[in-house]
Amino acid sequence: MNKSIKILFASVILAMAMTGCVTQKQMTYLSDARPESADTINAVFVPQSEMVIRSGDALTIFVSALDQEAVTPYNLPMVVYAKPGEQQLSTTPALQYYIVDEEGNIEFPVLGKLHVAGLRRNEVEIYVKKQLESQVLNPQVHVNLVNAKISVMGEVAKPGQIPLVSGRMTILEALAAAGDLTPYGRRDNVLLTREVDGKIQIARLNLRSQDIYTSPYYYVQQNDVIYVSPNKVRAVASTNASLWFSMVSTIASAATVIVTVINVSRK
Repeated sequence: MNKSIKILFASVILAMAMTGCVTQKQMTYLSDARPESADTINAVFVPQSEMVIRSGDALTIFVSALDQEAVTPYNLPMVVYAKPGEQQLSTTPALQYYIVDEEGNIEFPVLGKLHVAGLRRNEVEIYVKKQLESQVLNPQVHVNLVNAKISVMGEVAKPGQIPLVSGRMTILEALAAAGDLTPYGRRDNVLLTREVDGKIQIARLNLRSQDIYTSPYYYVQQNDVIYVSPNKVRAVASTNASLWFSMVSTIASAATVIVTVINVSRK
């Protein structure tokens, strides 16, 4: 192979390799964020304390008081059961949970039907406590959302379902819990789908922009699905290896023919 062919062949390989490069800028989160940007962000930033309860959520509600016998009728019996989404039974007795129905209600002992959809966990505690105050002296109410979770898929280190234990989580925290994006994940094209009032919402999020802080999808909600799409490098890596080498061979052969024709024409 003469020098001209070598140069042309090397150029082709270099061009193909460059199409699969990922720059440091492409892998950087919040690349446009600056300390002075905080005031602008905070002017429109809406912090979220806890998630809003929706139909289909499972709640545990425990009522306590100084006179424990007085609150017994208001608590469901302790049972041994598997948590929602799990198969193995717990060996420790636990509270039964209430399922929020399609109308946003739960059927509470003695009190009857209570509408809890649209409230946050602490608001349900206040609501139930007020309903009990005329019947129980100084009642205390503890509410937990037991089946809250999100799903993270695509180019992350640990795809799967993540429980929302703390009651609130941001998109950045969710991805951190999934082991962060792989080098093949697109930071500027993260898909989030959410169901609200029986309708699907779809959002494309750019993690490289500080605008993520003011997005209505910055805080994830129960049952959100996050999908990190692959970049071009992953697309190339996923291509059949034999097809890739065949393409390289074809290009090299074409380059050889071109150079040969050029050399002949010069003679």
